[in-house]
Amino acid sequence: MLTPKNNKIIYRLMDWYVKFLVRTKFQQLLFNPIEVDKNKSLLVLANHFSFWDGLIMHCVNKRLFKKKFHVMVNEATAYKLGYLRYGGAFSIHKNSRDILESLDYAAKLLDEPGNLVLLFPQGRLFSNFVDDMRFEKGVLRVIKQAAGKYQLIFSATFIQFYKHRKQSINVYLKSEKESFADKEIGELKEAYQQHYNAAKKLQTEIDL
Repeated sequence: MLTPKNNKIIYRLMDWYVKFLVRTKFQQLLFNPIEVDKNKSLLVLANHFSFWDGLIMHCVNKRLFKKKFHVMVNEATAYKLGYLRYGGAFSIHKNSRDILESLDYAAKLLDEPGNLVLLFPQGRLFSNFVDDMRFEKGVLRVIKQAAGKYQLIFSATFIQFYKHRKQSINVYLKSEKESFADKEIGELKEAYQQHYNAAKKLQTEIDL
């Protein structure tokens, strides 16, 4: 398992570069404000459809959540794009014994109120407008181990061109009151599915 690296200078360069990339690549980044509990860490569950997903949430974190950012990424990606570890990335290797170490590490991060942990429960890339969300079981291990220590956030992101030359980003956020620590993966998936469906409906109804 690869863990984040700490270097304040490299982090500041990365932070500037990520915000520069998102600002120049996209027309705008929009999200709905939600209340954040300063005394709890944040566990953000998001849809996964592109290379940009983690970078987008990094920018949302800087503008809204203001927590120390962490994101779980595929081990191959962590090796290939090693600089991501300076921005809070840690690895997971599916179908290996190390997977439990990565999940337990994510849960441990949630012990600290100043941390944010971003997970993509789908486990791999899917279409931005997929109908049925797929959830891997590992996310439930994190939730059960860190129960009561974090604020659970559902995030659904959509990207479209509209009338502009560049795409616009819309991030739909929801603070979920249910902890799901005593639930099954199907119940967590269904709750997220409801948020995702509502967000997709709002996205398709945008009138420009």
